[in-house]
Amino acid sequence: MKLLGKYVDKGMQGNVTLMPEESEDMWHAYNLIAEGDSVRSTTIRKVQNETATGSSTSSRVRTTLTIAVETIDFDTQACVLRLKGRNIEENPYVKMGAYHTLDLELNRKFELRKPEWDTIALERIEMACDPTQSADVAAVVMQEGLAHVCLITASMTLVRSKIEVSIPRKRKGSVQQHEKGLAKFYEQVMQSILRHVNFDVVKCVLIASPGFVRDQFHDYMFQQAVKMDYKLLLDNKSKFMLVHASSGFKHSLKEVLQDPAVVAKMSDTKAAGEVKALEQFYMMLQCEPAKAFYGKKHVLRAAESQAIEMLLISDNLFRCQDVNLRKEYVTLVESVRDAGGEVKIFSSMHISGEQLAQLTGVAALLRFPMPELEDSDDDDDEDGAAGGDDSDSD
Repeated sequence: MKLLGKYVDKGMQGNVTLMPEESEDMWHAYNLIAEGDSVRSTTIRKVQNETATGSSTSSRVRTTLTIAVETIDFDTQACVLRLKGRNIEENPYVKMGAYHTLDLELNRKFELRKPEWDTIALERIEMACDPTQSADVAAVVMQEGLAHVCLITASMTLVRSKIEVSIPRKRKGSVQQHEKGLAKFYEQVMQSILRHVNFDVVKCVLIASPGFVRDQFHDYMFQQAVKMDYKLLLDNKSKFMLVHASSGFKHSLKEVLQDPAVVAKMSDTKAAGEVKALEQFYMMLQCEPAKAFYGKKHVLRAAESQAIEMLLISDNLFRCQDVNLRKEYVTLVESVRDAGGEVKIFSSMHISGEQLAQLTGVAALLRFPMPELEDSDDDDDEDGAAGGDDSDSD
C-alpha cells in the first residue's frame, strides 16, 4: 500500500490518501473503512442528457465523488471493494444525497476520512504501508568478502544492506591477516542482522552461501553472541536456517527460495505466531483453566485486574457496525499493552482466525489464576454467547 498523504490532528480527526498496489492491500482497506466514514475516489457515472428536440441520450463520464459509506462489500475473487453511500459533496453529475457505489480497485487512489481515528486503524495503515512490518522472512546471501542482508515480504525482496570487505589471501606460513579480515567481515554482517532484522516479526532467517562460509559465519555469530551477551540473537537461535547458494549476489536468492526445505519452512512462517498462540491458549485451558478465558465479559474483567499476559483478538471485531463496541475493543487492546501484555490480532481470513471466531473472537492468557472468573461462568454464559454474536455480526 502506498501512503500518498496523511493528516490526523491531536483530536484524532483527519484523512489519509492511499493507493492499494497488491491484493493484500485491498484486505487492509476492507479492515480500515467502516460505515460512517467518508471516501473520495474517481468513478464512472452514467449521465442522461436531454437534447433540444426532447430525446435523451446517455453517456458515461469519469468524475470524482465523496460518499458517506453505508454498506461495504469485499469481492475477494475480483479483488474489488464496493462502497455504497450518499454523495456528500457538490458534483456536476451527481446530486447531493444521491446514492452511488464506489469501486475501489488496485492502483486507484482513494481518500479516507474518519470521524475519529483510533490506534488500531493507524496501526493498520502503518502495517500496510511499511513492508518491513510484514516481512516475516530475512535472508543473508554471502560469500567471502560480500554479503547482502534482505527482507522478504509476500510480494517483494528488499535489500537492507550490502557488505563488502576486502579479505587478504592466505599466505604461506601466515594466515593471520586472512583471519583478521574474515572476522571483520563476519562482525559487519552480524551487526547488519541486528540492525535490520526485526525478530518480533521475522520468523525465519536464511543464511545462504557456497562452501562452508555460512557454517563459519553461523559459528562466529553465536560465539560472539555468548561472549557479548547478545540476548536478541541467543533467544532467536532456532530461527536461523543454513542453506546452499551459488554466490553472495542478490540473484542467488532465487535458487535459495526454491529449495524445498526453505519452501516448507517459509510456508509455516505466515501467521505461525497466531497458530502457536492459539495452541498455547488451548493447552492452558486444559492444564490451568483459571489462567485462560474467552468471551468479552471474562476478558474485560481480567483486563481490569491487569492480569492479561497475552490477548488474542479477531480483526472481525474491529469491523463491527456499533461504534461504541469497536471503541470498547480498541480500549481493551490499549489497556493490555499499557499493562505490559502482548496483543495478537488474528486475521479472520486465516484458519487460526476462524478458530478464534468460534471462541467469540476474543480470548486471553493470564499472568496469574483468576478462579473467581470461573465461578461466575454460569452467570456469564449469555455474555459469552453475546461475544460470539459480535464476531459474526458482519
